[in-house]
Amino acid sequence: MSELTTAFTNSVVMSINVGETSRSGWNVQASLIAKNTHNPIRSIVESIVVEPNPEKCVIALSIGDPTTFGNLKPAREVIEAVQESVESQAYNGYAPSAGFQEARLAVAEYYSDQHVQIDPSDVILCSGCSSALDICITALAREGQNILLPRPGFSIYRTLAVGLGISVKSYNLRPELGWEIDLDDLEAQIDEFTAAIVINNPSNPCGSVYSREHLLDVLDIAAKYCVPIIADEIYEYLVFPGRTFYSLASLSTEVPILSCSGLAKRFLVPGWRMGWIVIHDRDNILDKEIRKGLQCLTHRTIGSNTIIQGALPKILKNTPQRFFDNLLQTLYAHAKLTYNYLSQIPGLKPIMPDGAMYMMVHIDLSSFPGFNSEMDFVQGLLAEESVFCLPGQCFDYPSYMRLVITVPQDVLEEACLRIQEFCSRHHVKNCLQNVIPY
Repeated sequence: MSELTTAFTNSVVMSINVGETSRSGWNVQASLIAKNTHNPIRSIVESIVVEPNPEKCVIALSIGDPTTFGNLKPAREVIEAVQESVESQAYNGYAPSAGFQEARLAVAEYYSDQHVQIDPSDVILCSGCSSALDICITALAREGQNILLPRPGFSIYRTLAVGLGISVKSYNLRPELGWEIDLDDLEAQIDEFTAAIVINNPSNPCGSVYSREHLLDVLDIAAKYCVPIIADEIYEYLVFPGRTFYSLASLSTEVPILSCSGLAKRFLVPGWRMGWIVIHDRDNILDKEIRKGLQCLTHRTIGSNTIIQGALPKILKNTPQRFFDNLLQTLYAHAKLTYNYLSQIPGLKPIMPDGAMYMMVHIDLSSFPGFNSEMDFVQGLLAEESVFCLPGQCFDYPSYMRLVITVPQDVLEEACLRIQEFCSRHHVKNCLQNVIPY
């Protein structure tokens, strides 16, 4: 046997022996991504140990699903489009990972106007808006970099980023200005490692809608530091009278924008899991790597729901304007009702939203000395009145709670009355009541 053959045989034997000793017992561990993935809302909600009052039915003002109570339903035209898609049997197989061409064309036409022209190649279909956000964050940022998030803000951004080893930095919103972005704070958070800014407009949890001028100021900052923007616009066009929705892409002349949206909220079908990314890149800044990266990341899930893709052209084209108008009238009426009720309750200070389907309410904890935090407050509300709201810490904003205003009007009124009764039992008069420590 030659020296070469002997050496090879010995190395194989050694590798087998090493493998045997290293596998002497089970040692299965979670990946770093799994360990680092944390959803604050889930964790906080699951940590609540109090039971609702058994004598009162639970009213959940906590769930951002407009279909929960059955009072808000999709348009008949939307249902018919899906039925036709199923019956055609043309969409039972796999689609291209970024979506069928006709579905992407429908999205492109939906967003194209005199300000913005979208090509189907600029559209990537995803499994809901959260999947779109995941793909955008993963494509733009890498471990060691950071992304900027609104505070208060929806927790999914942090969950997606931190799980990948991406740092997050928060910029403040200003409740005294209808939750506008604190532009000085936004600019101060940007550093050499900032990969993207997340802008959520209209906002969850605030229900704010930004003016054209304010968005232009945001774009100026992004352009100054050459930072792309991920625009979470899932609540697009859900704005109340007197306000106008401006997409960031319609205003940007140089900043690349990855716009994320979908059918979930405006069309009232969150469970259908149809979202999309629209790439706005007038100066081709993203063409070298990001477009390819976005496309490659779609291969991880092999595309979105094909049945809904087949229905998408008719959904986007045939849903009548009266459907959207009726939805907005309902949400606006509910927002006014809730605001008027809660404004009369000592110790609470609601902030009237301009859109979306949420309301943030400040809790003057000095008026409720029996509670040490807003978490204690919402747990007490659940235990005594069976009304469940999300505490502000779910959105990195203590001393507030978030209410969902999509429940039926009579249920919403009942919830407001219960909140009033709860507060009247626990409120202690003091000279600082109803003063918000902005």
